[in-house]
Amino acid sequence: MRIVSTNFIPDRSRPGLTTTAIGAVDLQGAGGNWATVGRRSRGGRRVRRQREKRKAKSVGLRIGTLNVGTMTGKGRELADVMERRKVDILCVQETRWKGSKARSIGAGFKLFYYGVDSKRNGVGVVLKEEFVRNVLEVKRVSDRVMSLKLEIEGVMLNVVSGYAPQVGCELEEKESFWSELDEVMESIPTGERVVIGADFNGHVGEGNTGDEEVMGKFGVKERNLEGQMVVDFAKRMDMGVVNTYFQKREEHRVTYKSGGRRTQVDYILCRRGNLKEISDCKVVVGESVARQHRMVVCRMTLMVCKTKRSMIEKKTKWWKLKKEECCEEFRQKLRQALGGQVVLPDDWETTAEVIRETGRKVLGVSSGRRKEDKETWWWTWTGLKRIDRNTRSYSAE
Repeated sequence: MRIVSTNFIPDRSRPGLTTTAIGAVDLQGAGGNWATVGRRSRGGRRVRRQREKRKAKSVGLRIGTLNVGTMTGKGRELADVMERRKVDILCVQETRWKGSKARSIGAGFKLFYYGVDSKRNGVGVVLKEEFVRNVLEVKRVSDRVMSLKLEIEGVMLNVVSGYAPQVGCELEEKESFWSELDEVMESIPTGERVVIGADFNGHVGEGNTGDEEVMGKFGVKERNLEGQMVVDFAKRMDMGVVNTYFQKREEHRVTYKSGGRRTQVDYILCRRGNLKEISDCKVVVGESVARQHRMVVCRMTLMVCKTKRSMIEKKTKWWKLKKEECCEEFRQKLRQALGGQVVLPDDWETTAEVIRETGRKVLGVSSGRRKEDKETWWWTWTGLKRIDRNTRSYSAE
């Protein structure tokens, strides 16, 4: 007798949730056939969903965020880090580059950036070469907020880079930043993916009591006012703070180190409905491209929807001309369209178009839908059961 395990194992593709481990015996039964309960197969829908999921195409991405301090003299070094760490998309903050341009930084990576002052602020997004041609739109809102829209295998992905004001800045400046970020989010359709990589200069804190719907419990230290603004934003926009859902050592959660200070101020956010597509998120240690901040990288898998079948071209029902009444009506309408002429005009292209248009009006057109095979209309589960029953009774004789 085989014992089926029912232990619970964590489902890392859906943070905070669990799933039941099911052995092959559950699906196929002890004899290798589908186990049945009454007339329904156990796990039939689940098995079909699993098969469809395996057949569906998926695109794996590694998306990160990093406060670089300044991009001056760091372009090639940053490209090398992204290449070694296999990062496809990177949001960068505090670039301190003036202007709104796109520039190659080497190794096939391209930086889209925006800044108004070469001494402070500035944001940007670095893309791997294969995704540069997928950029549909670039929104440079301010030197603290910008976004890119990409189409990857038919999936719309919006990448937002943000740089919140520091703790000592004026409240008006902070409210202006959150207002700009709200406007960017409200302009994105709900059906599109959104990933925000930002230095929010706030601590969301450890634990998630009362905020379970937008964050996990694996933050760092205590929450401050700026961290509360991050949580409030996530609630407004129905997003989740990805960093906090994955249990890591403190070394892989701390994003800012300066002297004796070790905090978490850099975050990646995505829509709560897409959290199941995030399989991992952690801080990359051992890199020196930024002096105080560390790169945060998450692994995301985009499930590509199957493309719908194109409609068949609508065709004129010329076969109706076999009926005498339809044929006579077509002749009359055609004469009227040709101005009562008995002899056809010399311009055949014009005449042909008149004939086609008259045929469409008089005879009608097909729906353009794909028809099922008429020879297999009887091939149903009821028919299969009858065949199986007849086969068994025949073999018993």
